[in-house]
Amino acid sequence: MAQPKVDLVEDEEYDYEGLPPNFSLLQNMAAGAFAGIAEHTVMYPIDAIKTRMQLLNPNTTVAYSGVLRNTYQIASTEGFFSLWRGMSSVIVGAGPAHAVYFATYEAVKHAMGGNQAGVHHPLAAATSGAAATIASDAFMNPFDVIKQRMQIQDSSRMYKSMTDCARYIYKNEGLGAFYLSYPTTLSMTVPFTALQFLAYESMSTAMNPNKKYDPFTHCMAGAVAGGFAAGLTTPMDVIKTILQTKGTSSDPEIRSINSFMGGCRLLYQREGFRGFFKGVRPRIVTTMPSTAICWSAYEFSKAYFIRRNDLS
Repeated sequence: MAQPKVDLVEDEEYDYEGLPPNFSLLQNMAAGAFAGIAEHTVMYPIDAIKTRMQLLNPNTTVAYSGVLRNTYQIASTEGFFSLWRGMSSVIVGAGPAHAVYFATYEAVKHAMGGNQAGVHHPLAAATSGAAATIASDAFMNPFDVIKQRMQIQDSSRMYKSMTDCARYIYKNEGLGAFYLSYPTTLSMTVPFTALQFLAYESMSTAMNPNKKYDPFTHCMAGAVAGGFAAGLTTPMDVIKTILQTKGTSSDPEIRSINSFMGGCRLLYQREGFRGFFKGVRPRIVTTMPSTAICWSAYEFSKAYFIRRNDLS
C-alpha cells in the first residue's frame, strides 16, 4: 500500500530562530548588509544634526537647541542637501560592516546555544552582540570618521568627496586618525549592543514566545531596545564625536585630545556634566527607527533566505 505523501515544510513546524544547516554564511551576510544600509540611510539627516550638537564648541546655541530648530537652521543657511553630506561613506561602509556584524552575531549565538527555539538565553544574546560589535566596528570606524568630518559646518569647502576627505585626513593626520576613536567607540558600542541585543531578545521572547517570523514584534522590539541602549550610552558617543572631529578644530586644546579620558576632562571643564548628554534627543530619535528598520530588514531577509532554502 502506498504511503501518503508528507509535506516536509509546514508552517506550524517552522523553526525560525534555529537556523538550518543550509543557511549559508553568504546569505547571513547579505541579510546583514541589507539591514545596515537600510538603517543608516533613512535616518541620516537626524544623525547629522546629532553630530553638530555634540561638537566641543563654545557656541552652545547649536548644542542645546532642539532637533527641529537645528534642522531648519542648517537647511536654510547651508541648503537642504547639506543634511545628507557624507552619506556616501555610510553606504560604502555600512553594508560590509553589518554583514560582518550579523554573521558574527549568529555564529557566536549559535555556539553559545542561543538558537534553541522556545528557550531564552540572555547571556548568549549579550555576548554575541558584543562580539559582533567588536568585529564590525574595526571595519566601520574609518568610514565613521569620514562621515562625521563631512557632517560638520563648512565641510564642503574642505572636502569634495568621501575619497578627498580620506586623503586629507591621511595626509595631515596620518593613518592613526582613522582609529584614534576606536577604543572610545568600543566603550560605547559594546555596552550599547549588549544592552540592545539583551532587550531585543527579551522583548521578542515575551511578545513572540514561539519565535516565528513576526514583523510587528521585530519592529517594536528593535525600536524599544535601540532607544533604551542609545540613551544610556550617549556620554561615550559625545566623546567619540569629539575625537573624530578634533582635526577640524582651530582650538589647540581640542586638537591635542588623544584619549577618551582627555576628552572627558576637557568636556567637563568647559560644559560640566550637562555636556555629556548633548545630542541625547536626536540620538534616541535616530536610533529607535534605525534599529526598528535594521532588525525588521534583517529578520525579513533571514526569513526569506530560510524559506527559499526550504523550497529548493
